[in-house]
Amino acid sequence: MIRHDYSRSQYDNCVYHRKFSNRSFIYLLLYIDDMLIVVCDISLINELNAQPNSEFEMKDLGVAKKILKIEIHRDSQAQKLILC
Repeated sequence: MIRHDYSRSQYDNCVYHRKFSNRSFIYLLLYIDDMLIVVCDISLINELNAQPNSEFEMKDLGVAKKILKIEIHRDSQAQKLILC
């Protein structure tokens, strides 16, 4: 991911991030064969999906509900993300 202008987190080697000039960002959480993508602009996901496909096979499973035994709940109206 570093070749694609992502920086590795100094706190966790499984977390990569990229910031854009328009204040948008992408966070990638990679763990073995799981990837969680966090973006503030949904259109950035299409750009991201095009990059790794050339290097390894990837399947889009849609909106995440669970990762690494952590349940993810969204409250769109309150703009909250709850992890259980």
